[in-house]
Amino acid sequence: MPRTTQRASDKVTRFSVSLPESLLDELDEMVKRRGFQSRSQAVAALARDGLVEFASEIGTGSVAGTISLVYDYRKKDLQARLAEIQHRYYLLIVTSMHVHLEHHNYLEVLLVQGPADQLRKLTDELVTCKGVKNGRLSLTAAAIPPLVK
Repeated sequence: MPRTTQRASDKVTRFSVSLPESLLDELDEMVKRRGFQSRSQAVAALARDGLVEFASEIGTGSVAGTISLVYDYRKKDLQARLAEIQHRYYLLIVTSMHVHLEHHNYLEVLLVQGPADQLRKLTDELVTCKGVKNGRLSLTAAAIPPLVK
């Protein structure tokens, strides 16, 4: 399982990377525009992002992220349905908040952690509820300890 958090005891290891010149030019432009201190820092960030994506693909490791939902709160029984789904998955949900948007819309954000396949299943159940206008799971970290065992 990939581990994307750096430990205090981690030593820096140097290795060579061969890239086509055009790709190196793009990397240098990204380093400059995003404010990385070096190519190495940028490559490490890209590697962490890739490892989070890999962890989400294999689905068994503990990852953290957010589920964002936009929905019309006037839709009959929608809030009760969303709450019922969240109660079934309570071990995956760290916290949630919602804000009122314009017109009759809420933005709800859930901070979640757990196996990526379970987070995807939770997201699918939420976003397929009638009245949910859009929703997205965004994973940001891998190899975090579970809240409960």
